[in-house]
Amino acid sequence: MKVLIACEESQEVCKAFRAKGHEAYSCDIQMCSGGHPEWHICNDVLDIINGNTDFFTCDGKQHTVETWDMIIAHPPCTYLTNVATRHYSLKCTPAEKVVERMKHREESIVFFMQIVSANAPKIAVENPIGRMNTVFRKADQIIHPYMFSNGPEDSEQFVTKATCLWLKGLPVLRPTYTGDKPDNGKLFGRYSNGKSRTWEETRHSGKDRAKVRSKTFKGIAFAMAEQWGNIKEDKDDERRNDKGI
Repeated sequence: MKVLIACEESQEVCKAFRAKGHEAYSCDIQMCSGGHPEWHICNDVLDIINGNTDFFTCDGKQHTVETWDMIIAHPPCTYLTNVATRHYSLKCTPAEKVVERMKHREESIVFFMQIVSANAPKIAVENPIGRMNTVFRKADQIIHPYMFSNGPEDSEQFVTKATCLWLKGLPVLRPTYTGDKPDNGKLFGRYSNGKSRTWEETRHSGKDRAKVRSKTFKGIAFAMAEQWGNIKEDKDDERRNDKGI
């Protein structure tokens, strides 16, 4: 399959699909950090998302894609996540900043909808719980990294981080770990007010925390490639989300 991983500079999902033999490309306005510039398109994804296009990867080679078989997208969530809700309140944010954030939020919504409306039979769009759950529709699935980990001994992935998936022509992901969810208080400690600390607060400084949070966990990337990369065209598959994004 020809697979486009939109808004991905880490190349985690791209590499997982490449390992399964698919012609996958990551695309982002940033240069890739995944070590494979020959699979990365440093460009605005909207220029290529509907196929019927020529593009260059970062090694200078030209490629042609008539239609993408699958698109997996991670649009920026800065202005869409519920975490940012308080920044839209005049009680704690100056009016001019609220107006600016509202403008950016509307731009983010339009960008999200351009992706979900792309010309591809299989689409998955990932974002945290937030604005799109009400502006668009509820997500088809909410996943956490620990659901695709090797259990409590898998310290890098046995963590919580709610991620929504909106799906078209794809089944929900089947978790590979079905045990109890992590207890963040026991794993990472608690603040003086009793609130549990989280994995990114203990492992990464504030400077790089946002970039770290945006990367797809290896277990989730592997599950996407393993499960979605082997889909057979079966219209009777009850797990398939055929209602469209």
